[in-house]
Formats: sequence, C-alpha cells, structure tokens
Amino acid sequence: MRSDRTATVLGIVLLLVLVALPFFAGKYYVQLATKIMIMAVFAMSLDLLVGYAGLVSLGHAAFYGLGAYLVALAAPQYQAANFWTSLPLAVGGAALLAAAIGFFAVRTQGIYFIMVTLAFAQMVYFVFHDTKIAGGSDGIFIDVRPDAKIAGWTPFDLADFVQLYFVVLVAFVAVYVLLRVVLRSLFGRVVQGIRVNEHRMKSLGYSTFRYKLAAFILAGALAGLAGYFGAVQYGAVNPEMLGWHLSGSVLMMVILGGMGTLTGAVVGATAFLLLELLFQSLTEHWQLLMGGTIVLVALFLPHGIAGLARPLFGRKDG
Repeated sequence: MRSDRTATVLGIVLLLVLVALPFFAGKYYVQLATKIMIMAVFAMSLDLLVGYAGLVSLGHAAFYGLGAYLVALAAPQYQAANFWTSLPLAVGGAALLAAAIGFFAVRTQGIYFIMVTLAFAQMVYFVFHDTKIAGGSDGIFIDVRPDAKIAGWTPFDLADFVQLYFVVLVAFVAVYVLLRVVLRSLFGRVVQGIRVNEHRMKSLGYSTFRYKLAAFILAGALAGLAGYFGAVQYGAVNPEMLGWHLSGSVLMMVILGGMGTLTGAVVGATAFLLLELLFQSLTEHWQLLMGGTIVLVALFLPHGIAGLARPLFGRKDG
C-alpha cells in the first residue's frame, strides 16, 4: 500500500537523521535527544496500556522509578555496576513489580483501576522516600556509569554522552519494533479487542484477565528499561522518579501525541519536552501554558498531534 511505503520511507529518513545527529549537533542537543528517546520509550510503554488495552494507569512511574533505583542499588559504592547484569535486573524487577500490582489492578475497571494503580504506586514511592534503603528523600548518586566490559573488551562506554546516545537509540528502535510486532500479533489483536468489548472477547473464549495482566507486565518491563537509561543519563535517582507527577506527565505525553498509536507516543514525548523547554524560557508559570496546550489538543485534536498525519497514512501504526 502507498501509505505503508510512505511510512517506511519516513521512518528510514528519521532513523538516518538520528544516526547522524551526534556528528553535527553539540553536547546539549545530543543529551536532549537522548532524554527524548528515553521518555518516548516510557510513553510507548504506557500507550500499550492506555491506547491499546484501554487501561488508564496513574501509577506507571513506579516501574520507571524502580528500574532507575535498581541501577543504583546494583552498583557497589564508588564502583560501576555491570551493564549486562544490571539491565536485566532493572527490567526484570520492574516486570515483577508490574506482575504483583497487575494481579490485583487488572481485576478492576475504570476509575477503580486508576485508583488502584495510583495507590500501589504511592506505596512504592513512600517505601523509597521514607526509609533509608535507598537514600531516603535525597535519593542516590550513581558515581560511575555501568560497565559494559566483556572479557576485557568494552564495546561501549556509557559515561560518554555520544556512546550513551547510540545505545539508547538502539533500545528505542528495538522497543518500537517489538511493540509493532506484538500489536500486530494475535496477542495484540486480542488486547485491542478487550478495549473495545471485553465481554465479547470473553464469550469468544479468551481469558481477558491473562491478556490484560500480560500487557500490564510488558508495559511495566519497558517502563523499567526507560528508567534504567534515565538513571544512567542523569547520574542520580530520587523518589520523584516514582511519583504520580511523573505518571501524569507521561500520560499527558500520550494524550498530546495521540493514544493508540506508537508514533503518537513518540511525537507526544518529543512535543511535551520541547514545549516544556519553550514555556520555561518564557515564564516561571510555564505549567499554565503546558496545561492550556494539553486542553486545546484534547478539544480540537482528539487523535493528538499525530492524528494530523492520518490523511497521509490513513491508519494506525499498531
């Protein structure tokens, strides 16, 4: 189809631009692009729940924050954590937390699901905020970035902002491709069917609880991946990375870009961070401008910013 070819060409062009970016952009812009890709992964993970499964979560930052904290906790004091063990630990830990929370949360619907996810996330927040197991309210500094050494050979150095950029780029592309494949599989179609009419899917013999729980766990694992790289880039973790404010921000990214489309999650994360920088440069009350922008998008662009391209492609990318 023509729309498929157009999307493929635009995707290749964008990828080439991202690959070339560090060669002509300064450190600030490379680090900004790194942050945008990390938050795009975070936004895509939430969009899997909100846009495709119809599960609106206000506790998604719990998995992001846990992934970040596990990097710091896995590192010996004043030494580097092992990249090849700390990354699976962060992703796996976030997945286990998602499984524990999801086991109870996905049994509920609507406002009750929102409140349950928020409540569990706040419990996790206060575990890290009110105890000394991870630095309390001050958090932890990551003195040395994770070491990717393999048998004496170091394929990349995460302390170098350019090399970190390319590692995050690989992760970003991998997550996008993974979710496209998942959403076009039988599993993805069932999850989307549950969002439209869960009772009908049950009548067709599908265990909707298992499908929703699996989607919840996958979303949590990918949020943990984003948290891992967020901690590596910032060099520090703190309880705010687990808070509901961050959950609200990533939900606004999904709304801004357009729910139910991976491209929308990426566009939303990019637009949100760039608008945040713009509004902060204009006034100290930038949250008012950001809130107003989100309201206007919700009112006049029901499919988000990415929805403006619908006449060109004519379909969702999931």
